[in-house]
Amino acid sequence: MNTKTNLEAVTENELPIQNNIKSLWEKLMKAKVGVLPLPLYIVLAAIILTASIYNTLPADMIGGFAVIMILGMLLGDLGQRIPILKEIGGPAILALLVPSILVFLNVINTSSMEAVTTLMKTSNFLYFYISCLVVGSILGMNRKVLIQGFTRMFVPLIVGTVLAVLAGMLVGLLFGYDLQHTFFYIVVPIIGGGIGEGILPLSIAYSSILGGSAESFVSQMIPAAVIGNIFAVVSAGLMMRLGEKKNHLSGNGKLVKSEDGNEVPEEKEKVIDFSLMGAGLLIACTFFIVGTLGQKFIGVPGPVIMILFATLIKCLKVMPHKMEDGAHNLYKFISTSLTWPLMVGLGMLYIPLEDVVKIVTPAYVIVCASVVFIMMLSGYFVGKLMKMYPVDAAIVTGCHSGLGGTGDVAILSASKRMALMPFAQVATRIGGVSTVILASLLLKLLS
Repeated sequence: MNTKTNLEAVTENELPIQNNIKSLWEKLMKAKVGVLPLPLYIVLAAIILTASIYNTLPADMIGGFAVIMILGMLLGDLGQRIPILKEIGGPAILALLVPSILVFLNVINTSSMEAVTTLMKTSNFLYFYISCLVVGSILGMNRKVLIQGFTRMFVPLIVGTVLAVLAGMLVGLLFGYDLQHTFFYIVVPIIGGGIGEGILPLSIAYSSILGGSAESFVSQMIPAAVIGNIFAVVSAGLMMRLGEKKNHLSGNGKLVKSEDGNEVPEEKEKVIDFSLMGAGLLIACTFFIVGTLGQKFIGVPGPVIMILFATLIKCLKVMPHKMEDGAHNLYKFISTSLTWPLMVGLGMLYIPLEDVVKIVTPAYVIVCASVVFIMMLSGYFVGKLMKMYPVDAAIVTGCHSGLGGTGDVAILSASKRMALMPFAQVATRIGGVSTVILASLLLKLLS
């Protein structure tokens, strides 16, 4: 009897412990990093970290996706939780800057860097992402809104660019910068369309006109582009907050209202068909190839041709509705799942803090900020006059002051307006190409 009593006593003592363990485990499983339960996230992160330490991380898309997704989920989640920061595009800011800082401090090892470099550069993940977003959003967009948006957006873009250039030069003059230096090495890099499409062509043009190596001009221009992009991301986050507080100013991803001033009604959400998403993937890739093919023969940047081709197909109503649905569903999947991971890759490879730190002063930062803020404000007020949603018009116009495709992703994700990607790409590509051409011609005339 005593033995039985003792066993029962032990069992009764163990029950509270088991219940506590079960309760703790349930709490841990409810805690999430992104969409992953915390325990699972820790296990996955430990596996990826161990593989990178022992140099067994695949230096291909598999390894690259593993690194950027494990970091992207964490930083995106943190950015949505940190007070104040979450109100101004925290996920985008953290996903861009933290990886860049880690690279600057040599925290990320060679194995991880090689995997991410292969994914981002060799596999061209950035352009794959942009293709899926541009094609999917255009084909899934209301046709009337699409036409009105493209026809109206050029006015705030042109006005914003002119005023931003004047503001930047004036602020630069107030801080003792030479007008020519301010224009060619601070303002133009910010509105030039990014690093690959803007700064690199500019550096070659500057080199051929002024002499010296193109690399020396790159290092002088990159800081302005990076700082401008950061201010554009923050400004987009602030615009988003304004739109949330004053709903009538925001289209939540729509650029224009219908002709009578009323909102175009939302189309009903369609059931996702995963086989159609496969067709959407093929369509997006093919549209991108159309752009590269067209660039070879007519010289217009491939992404611009891709946008125009997708817009033409949509306006002519030649694409079957189911195929449009497939491309649009793919766009929603890509924008929902891969935005923060993509930005981690961009931060690791395209935001060199070492170059930024070298020449940055408070006055330099203020000049960069003035260019971006005037660009955004111009888009806001001109967009309002053009019967566009001022918040969305400001954000699209502000994309002209971002880091090309990289900046478009960061700015639109910070403002939760990935549906504006087609308009943002036009602002960035056409605005950037025009800036590069005009700046090169002007420098030649002044030299």
